Amino acid sequence: MSKPKAPAKVTGVNIKRPFYTMAQVDGENAEITMYGDIVESQPVDPWTGEPIPGSYIIESEFLEDLQKVSGCKALTIRMNSLGGDAGVSILIHNRLRELSAAGCHITCIVDGVAMSGGSLIMCAADTVKVNPSSLVMIHRCWTFLFGGYNADEMRQQAAQNDAWDKAQVSIYNRKTGLSETVLIHMMGDTTYMTGKEAVEKGFADELLENPEPLDIAASADGRSLFVRGRKVALTSGLFAPDFIPTQADAGAVPAEVNKTSDEPDQEGGQTPMANSVEELKKEYPELVSQIEAAAKSDAIDGERKRLKDIDAVAGLFDPTMVEDAKYGETACSAADLAYRAAQQAAKNGSKFMADLNADAESSGSADVGSAPADDEYDTTTPDADATPEQRMAAARATIKALYNNK
Repeated sequence: MSKPKAPAKVTGVNIKRPFYTMAQVDGENAEITMYGDIVESQPVDPWTGEPIPGSYIIESEFLEDLQKVSGCKALTIRMNSLGGDAGVSILIHNRLRELSAAGCHITCIVDGVAMSGGSLIMCAADTVKVNPSSLVMIHRCWTFLFGGYNADEMRQQAAQNDAWDKAQVSIYNRKTGLSETVLIHMMGDTTYMTGKEAVEKGFADELLENPEPLDIAASADGRSLFVRGRKVALTSGLFAPDFIPTQADAGAVPAEVNKTSDEPDQEGGQTPMANSVEELKKEYPELVSQIEAAAKSDAIDGERKRLKDIDAVAGLFDPTMVEDAKYGETACSAADLAYRAAQQAAKNGSKFMADLNADAESSGSADVGSAPADDEYDTTTPDADATPEQRMAAARATIKALYNNK
């Protein structure tokens, strides 16, 4: 299949319609501002025949004007459209793709929204740029029904809508690379995407006004932050949340943050530092609020875990000691509670042994000898050379003597 030939170059085009502007800036570049609803013809009031006020991109007018700038090498479309007629949107999409195939690089910038048919035209661009606050919306085809219909007629209408959906899926698939199944589900859910989400899903290629990443890291102990080279001490009791990397994880910390506030910089001045959260709040209020909220949440979770761990072992220790570990002036963790209890037990054990030895010494029990054997039981002890019968008789006698003397 031969490549379409580009139309002859046309210069000096400057078209201003009521609801869009199309201009050829020079012989190479052109720009179209598409702000409005996409329609086949100018909507009119059926009762008065008067045009209905509104912002409309009309098929015949737009295609006629597009032809006049079709010789450019680069075309920029500035988009802000809620959509409109699917057939007209697909037609404009295809004409734009024809220009692209002829060598014209098409860029679409979503100034506001690109919804429904607007998103179809947007996807004709070789490069789509969106703002963080832009909205892109895709949905399944729908239509108005008036009058009476039988089941076959309604099924026929549904089949037509399915065909329109497949046509739109082919446009989105070419731009995003997403499968037909994924796209049909997204359209069925009437998916709205912010600029960032549109880039992530492949509907857009570039996010405009993307803010510069904030250079932030936490100290090793989590008690301070380094924000773009400035050290900020967190409020007492707060620690940097886990989602902020430490200095080691974030890479080398700028040399100036390693200075104290009393060390002069190379120019003889003082190193600029924020000495409190209040100073940082003035510059990054949302960041500080997020950090404080996360830190407080971590502290609450940590306290709940500490009490839960103590409750799990509370039955092993003195209640007074457990209460002090939970809420006393020397509150501690479950591990520290166990250590304290072990220390107390060791101390109590040493005192017990000392008291026991003292009692033994004062009683004089060490001077008391062992009691001699009772001769009464010796008479029953058999001789070494006694016969088995004699030994049995002696054992019986011993048992009888024990019971008699009980």
